[in-house]
Amino acid sequence: MLPEICHIGVFTIYSYGLTLVLAFFVGSSLCAAQARREKLDPDLIFNLLFTIFISGVIGCRVFYVLLNFYFYLSNPLEIIMLQHGGMAWFGGLIFGTIAGFLFVKRNKMDFLKTADLVVPFVALGQSIGRIGCFLNGCCFGREASVGIYSPVFDKVLIPTQLYSSLLLLLIFLLLRTMQNTKHLPGLILYTYLFFYSLKRLLMEFLRNDSPRIIFGLTLFQLLSLTVFVFSALRIVRMVEKAKK
Repeated sequence: MLPEICHIGVFTIYSYGLTLVLAFFVGSSLCAAQARREKLDPDLIFNLLFTIFISGVIGCRVFYVLLNFYFYLSNPLEIIMLQHGGMAWFGGLIFGTIAGFLFVKRNKMDFLKTADLVVPFVALGQSIGRIGCFLNGCCFGREASVGIYSPVFDKVLIPTQLYSSLLLLLIFLLLRTMQNTKHLPGLILYTYLFFYSLKRLLMEFLRNDSPRIIFGLTLFQLLSLTVFVFSALRIVRMVEKAKK
């Protein structure tokens, strides 16, 4: 674990924050390049991604704070301490989607076409971000005989962050392959939601940072199951409609 990269005077470079910034610039740069190939305005796409990124980070944090309300009620300054970790993807999905939709609507862009362009690089950004989770020590896995030693817990833990990073990279590669072939508008978006929610649903069984609330499932598994079913139904409906 390496939560702090280095110190420059009074400033501290945190691994979590650094990987978030790296994830944004790598993802947005590659997405802008893809936008040029698809004859879209790369500057407009970059502005869209910046809007989604900021809104997503806020949403992730707000959702996490609400889930840990009593801790942050007793420690209000911790709310702004993003370097300590504490992000919930579903909050980012909600805030980022709303902000992205409003941006697309205001600029009269095609929502599904734009989403199909953006989401592969969102998956890549998440893959990079999970490395930050590993370095920071958050989103940790269960204790196991085979894994990686965590000095924070003084135990060997399943490296769920690294597993998630690898799976998200595979999702990115799949979506990029779809992007370079003929596809139905919106299919890449729903494929992303399908595989991400499936990944999170299964990964939660290996994680140990969320309480089980019903049927032995965490809140994130219930949300993932909802997104999984929704996206699966949308994909099936799109394919059936295309056949007709």
